[in-house]
Amino acid sequence: MSETKDTTSRRTFLRDSGRIAGVSTLAGMTLPYVHAAENNTIQLALVGCGGRGTGATENALGIKNGPIKLVAMADVFPQKLSDSHGRLRGRFPSQMDVPQERQFIGFDAFRKALDCLKPGDVAILATPPAFRWVQFRYAIDKGLNVFMEKPVTVDGPTTRRMIALGEEAGRKNLKVGVGLMIRHCRARQELLKRIRDGQIGDIVAMRGYRMGSGGGTAPVKPEGITELMHQIRLFHSFLWASGGVFSDYYIHQIDELSWMKGAWPVEAMAVGGRHYRGNSVDQNFDVYAVQYTYPDGTRLFFDGRNMPGVHNEFASYIHGSKGSAVVSTDAHTPGRPRIYTGQNIPRWQSGQKEPAPENLVWAFPQPERSPYDWEWDDLIAAIRDDKPYNEVKRGAEASLVASMGRFAAHTGQLVTFDQMMNHDHEFAPDVDKLTLDGPSPLPAGPDGKYPIPEPGVKKTREY
Repeated sequence: MSETKDTTSRRTFLRDSGRIAGVSTLAGMTLPYVHAAENNTIQLALVGCGGRGTGATENALGIKNGPIKLVAMADVFPQKLSDSHGRLRGRFPSQMDVPQERQFIGFDAFRKALDCLKPGDVAILATPPAFRWVQFRYAIDKGLNVFMEKPVTVDGPTTRRMIALGEEAGRKNLKVGVGLMIRHCRARQELLKRIRDGQIGDIVAMRGYRMGSGGGTAPVKPEGITELMHQIRLFHSFLWASGGVFSDYYIHQIDELSWMKGAWPVEAMAVGGRHYRGNSVDQNFDVYAVQYTYPDGTRLFFDGRNMPGVHNEFASYIHGSKGSAVVSTDAHTPGRPRIYTGQNIPRWQSGQKEPAPENLVWAFPQPERSPYDWEWDDLIAAIRDDKPYNEVKRGAEASLVASMGRFAAHTGQLVTFDQMMNHDHEFAPDVDKLTLDGPSPLPAGPDGKYPIPEPGVKKTREY
């Protein structure tokens, strides 16, 4: 049976079996490569068994609109896979079907894990983003639906490549989710509706903050591990692997505010500096401040900081001509979105449970269901109902906008959306050829240190 025909028949069956019990036509149907207890089971393969990959799999296994099982896992670190397997088995013992022979280690492990699936099943891609396009390419060839974590790209060339792959996935009617989960949050969706209905007037400015106590540091490579594996293990520290803390951490606030605005920014101007990294050999700055400009001239002021002992803030705000709004309060979830008259948004205090009443117009009722669950509800429903579902272009553009702000800070230059999209520097053009004992795309100098951005000195590349 051809892949296209097989994919179509499985998709139709998943849709119909969600509505009709005991379908008698099962007898002649080709079963999944890993036999499922129920033939309408959606099978998962997890590629990248770190905290976010494990968390995404927990969210997926918790969906209640039909049977779901994890049948394969892949990573480059045996301990990560083992820890993830134990955690998932403890929470979802009846949905775990990953014996030792379907636990794969190495750079080609993702292929072996995805080979365990049948067209119409779901690949969870949660490795460092440098590997995203390679694994997505293979998933498309296998006819698999995909959930991929953000960011999905870290530079212009991979963004263009990812958008093209997303279009190919769309032509094959594959369902693809991207882990920008805030857009699936019902509380934020209600806030968006109220903003579009004019409750705060025209948006005149936005503010976003991801200021934490640290992140993205790395010691000089220790003995007993290759340079490549050292960098992958600490991928937030290295631009080629993750886009650094800027792309991996800050993308959420930038994306959610752009969503509320209904546009992507066209220009970024930024400052940033490296002050207290100590002996760390990472490539991040300690502080970032970016002014994003939207097509109508509206500004988003974004501040990021990675320092211990200072004020922390993890929030996003919108100011309108008639009032103001909170998109995120002090974390991704619960968001506690709300609307105020005027521009004086009361600061949320540690331990606070309810919004302060002064100037409050509306607040979404608590408790909120986590958007990490909602995004899986929406993806699995689209698979079972065979509805169009493809978040690749939006995810790639959000990743590019994050790269645009990072590039502006690291080079000290004004950067436009089009310039970033068409930039020719690719951090790791041969990432699909890496091997466990091979060299890294980023070699250290004789002192064990790596090149760092130098704004105004290195103007066309980040290092």
